[in-house]
Amino acid sequence: MKRLQRVVLLALGFLLIQLPAYAQCAMCRATVEINVSNGDTTIGAGLNKGILYLLAAPYTIAIVIGYLWYKNAKQRKSKFVFHGDKF
Repeated sequence: MKRLQRVVLLALGFLLIQLPAYAQCAMCRATVEINVSNGDTTIGAGLNKGILYLLAAPYTIAIVIGYLWYKNAKQRKSKFVFHGDKF
């Protein structure tokens, strides 16, 4: 249990302590800067939506795998019914 607490605290620490990152693909940055200077902000918004989509995909997969794992473990546990000293 202590190990789980350490892992959770470490993960929260990494999530809460972040340094700003201004790195982008040079082509993406140039395209957005040119379009914003011309008054067109739709490409920048599209890029932001694409980034959020790419961010959400791994978390969705992890949640689905975690749910299936939990469901399978719960099913296995329910198969072992305790009858006195026997399983």
